[in-house]
Amino acid sequence: MQIDSQLKPDDLKPKIDRLSSLSSHKIESLNSQFVGTSGSPVVTVKGTYQPRSWTDWTQGFQYGSEILQFDMTGDQYFLDMAIGHIRNKMTHHVSHFGVHDHGFNNLSTYGHLLRIVNEGKIPLDDWAKEFCILALKMSASVQANRWTTIPEGGYIYSFNGPHSLFVDTIRTIRILVTGYLLKHYSSGENDIKINLLKRAYQHALATAKYSVYYGEGRDNYDVWGRTAHEALFNVNDGNFRSPATQQGYSGYSTWTRGLSWAMLGFAEQLEFLQSTTDSSELEELGGKDFLEETFLKAAKATCDFYLDNSALNGIPYWDTGAPGLSNLTDWRLKNADPFNDWEPVDSSAAVIAAQGLLRLGHYLKVNQSEDAAKYWSAGLTIANHLFDEPYLSTNPHHQGLILHSIYHRPRGWDHIPDGSKIPHGESCMWGDYHARELAFYLSKVIQGDSYYTFFSGITR
Repeated sequence: MQIDSQLKPDDLKPKIDRLSSLSSHKIESLNSQFVGTSGSPVVTVKGTYQPRSWTDWTQGFQYGSEILQFDMTGDQYFLDMAIGHIRNKMTHHVSHFGVHDHGFNNLSTYGHLLRIVNEGKIPLDDWAKEFCILALKMSASVQANRWTTIPEGGYIYSFNGPHSLFVDTIRTIRILVTGYLLKHYSSGENDIKINLLKRAYQHALATAKYSVYYGEGRDNYDVWGRTAHEALFNVNDGNFRSPATQQGYSGYSTWTRGLSWAMLGFAEQLEFLQSTTDSSELEELGGKDFLEETFLKAAKATCDFYLDNSALNGIPYWDTGAPGLSNLTDWRLKNADPFNDWEPVDSSAAVIAAQGLLRLGHYLKVNQSEDAAKYWSAGLTIANHLFDEPYLSTNPHHQGLILHSIYHRPRGWDHIPDGSKIPHGESCMWGDYHARELAFYLSKVIQGDSYYTFFSGITR
């Protein structure tokens, strides 16, 4: 990737303003279409959002986008829309025992709503505040109880079952940390108290050990920063068995959206540890210094791998081992081509990765590390490309905000336009949400406001 080290956050303000303006119309269009429709919007087909039956993991991104739109514009219309949706349609997500996606759905909705109440952006409503707090506590408990024990701790298992650790889940453990901040604990058999922070960080340690590679000879495909989408365990004895994948090309290649979840997830937990003064509860896990060292190693490794294995403009193809890449000569040395004949790019991986790079850069800057500028500038560079054509969706008839995303390439769940050999030109709910979140994050930086984190405004 070619990093523009001269780029500053202020340089992106015109593009952020344009994105925000386009976003308003797209949210209105999507909302009018999905009135009375069953299922959550997942991906666009010919510019129109469609549900996909697998797991209902994207509704929080839909309604979370409405809150972020209010946050960026101050338009009460979007806040009223979001509150109505959260009250009427999000409750079942709080008690959803079948998924590992609680941090995606519930922190993106109840968490944002609690934050803006605590920030004084809307009049204090004790009922609404307690409503959000209760939802976040219950969601954290449900997530915490998707637990598989392994010799060195355990992990939150995926919807595939107790044998399966997904790399994605590193970003959903935010819900456990949030529950901990709200002074909640989960309860198990015989009234055993489950410490939510401990459980979150046991999962993070397992992810760092089994989902991230460090070039230490673990197998023949062990490269610094590579990630496996899925780690499989023998649930009888808790021992690791093999890497695997659901949405990537293979367990021995790197599905780039999974990589980006790891980049952002570890960076966010570093920010939380950086803000924590009471480290006594972390001693059982090796102590705060050990956790920061482990998370920093994982964050830097995954970010480095991303920078080395994306196209010149920082946009990755959907999997670094995808076989068609051999037909794209020197693809790392050219800007990504969404319209090629061989393999699709994934803009949703890029928009998640950009935030991860920025957060890692900020963390390192606070710690006065010389590496800080590289990661920070890389994040700005990617955002600068994503917030413009051909990735920014300027067509008023297209409901998506960020184009050229990929959902599930192996299963063929992405629309291929007539005359094309690969999917392109479509959007996804998580890509659009994270574009808005990235724009909101950068807007706060540009305005000089307090630094935005997932735990901002959770307690007051």
